[in-house]
Amino acid sequence: MQRLLFTPLTALLGSPCLRLLVPRVAPRTQCGCSCGIRRPLRPGQYSTISDVALQPGRGTVSLPSKAAERVVGRWLLVCSGTVAGAVILGGVTRLTESGLSMVDWHLIKEMKPPTSKEEWEAEFQKYQQFPEFKILNHDMTLAEFKFIWYMEYSHRMWGRLVGLAYILPAAYFWKKGWLTRGLKGRVLALCGLVCFQGLLGWYMVKSGLEEKPDSHDIPRVSQYRLAAHLGSALVLYCASLWTSLSLLLPQHKLTETRQLLRLRRLAHGTAGLVFLTALSGAFVAGLDAGLVYNSFPKMGESWIPEDLFTFSPLLRNVFENPTMVQFDHRVLGIASVTAVTVLYFLSRRIPLPRRTKIAATTLLALAYTQVGLGISTLLMYVPTPLAATHQSGSLALLSVALWLMNELRRVPK
Repeated sequence: MQRLLFTPLTALLGSPCLRLLVPRVAPRTQCGCSCGIRRPLRPGQYSTISDVALQPGRGTVSLPSKAAERVVGRWLLVCSGTVAGAVILGGVTRLTESGLSMVDWHLIKEMKPPTSKEEWEAEFQKYQQFPEFKILNHDMTLAEFKFIWYMEYSHRMWGRLVGLAYILPAAYFWKKGWLTRGLKGRVLALCGLVCFQGLLGWYMVKSGLEEKPDSHDIPRVSQYRLAAHLGSALVLYCASLWTSLSLLLPQHKLTETRQLLRLRRLAHGTAGLVFLTALSGAFVAGLDAGLVYNSFPKMGESWIPEDLFTFSPLLRNVFENPTMVQFDHRVLGIASVTAVTVLYFLSRRIPLPRRTKIAATTLLALAYTQVGLGISTLLMYVPTPLAATHQSGSLALLSVALWLMNELRRVPK
């Protein structure tokens, strides 16, 4: 029993935070002999970790310690960063139309890229059998193919890195006993979602490789599957970041008032609106809707274009009509920046800690920067560097919205 108890403790004995958790050792009194004699200990005061562990009713020391929580929190912060990198790299892959260059999916086999000219030609010949080459890239050279292939390869390899960043440390922390029961459930869910992401990514790519005899449109992946792939990545990112912030940032003991409750609700609603706006960007990317109307604030010559409801039934326009998809993204973006502005001015009317005020100010600055990036991307006909920056800005905005939510969370009684 002692071995099971002391094994996870020995890994943390060097931590100063653990010493704070262990009751103080009673000081020795000096006597005439060479050995020290301990003073009598008051109730609740123990001399060593072993004494704590062996006291009746105190069979375990509170684990994980604060030091272990910080380690887990930093790990999840790094994991959320790797997910952000995957989202950004995936956006660049979509913007450069590289996502359909790898027509096979093998977990281990495809990790080794082609090295010889014969291997590259064999890979190129496989690509030539699919619609994107036949319809869009029929005059592509091998050098051009290598560029788009390496873009997709980088995205897939980064996805494997994300999986390792979650699964290997999770197994280690689980074995060390550094995860509470609640954290174990969250970590299992996060690792499961990472695996689901890989399968969903291939399911998405597969939709762009299918032959569609009745369609003469440019081959592209399904916007529904693209939105599902992005949406699950955003959920993974938000869940990892939220858990990390909850472990790393101490909670503020805010006075519960009606104004604070209203601010907290508005912060939650604003974060949801930012998430929905980012998700709608997947439909814009999937349908190349950013190239339909390249003017602002009007769409062409009118505020509401005539081809907004051309599809039947009516609901199809929301997800399949490029004009409606761009219109929805504009409306959601304007609604998001309006909500952020209201949130900021409401936060100015309430006495809040300095860190919380910084979060609100940062959110406001990022929101207007993101609007400027979006308008510039639209007016300049979606150049890849600017569009990639705009996509990265949505992640930054979502991150600060989660930070502010975390700052305002209720302290449990």
